[in-house]
Amino acid sequence: MAGNLTPDTNMALLQASQVEPGKASSALKNAVKTREMEKIEAAAQDFEAVFLAEMMKPMFAGIKTDGQFGGGKGEEIFRGIMVQEYGKMIAQTGGVGIADHVKDHMIRMQSELQGEALSEESINQGVISDE
Repeated sequence: MAGNLTPDTNMALLQASQVEPGKASSALKNAVKTREMEKIEAAAQDFEAVFLAEMMKPMFAGIKTDGQFGGGKGEEIFRGIMVQEYGKMIAQTGGVGIADHVKDHMIRMQSELQGEALSEESINQGVISDE
């Protein structure tokens, strides 16, 4: 099981073991939240990269190739890879702002789901009444 831990988790466990017992759980929670935010940011950036690549694909479709050394299935494949990499590069350098909106929406959806799960759990435990 220890082999499945990420370097971030290992670092959080190390830091948690070096703090007071009451603060260890909050240190782990902060590490988990940081990791979740990194995953959300990466997913939003990947979404923007794919979107941009799909928007650029028609732009490259009309380009004619050299007769002797260009064309063919190989160029078709590598052109697709090139367009995907262009999309990734544009998204990494700030993009067009789609990733920011996607990230905000993902955070909002996650907090709503966690709020619903928390309220259902509280109702089941009798903390919140159905008045």
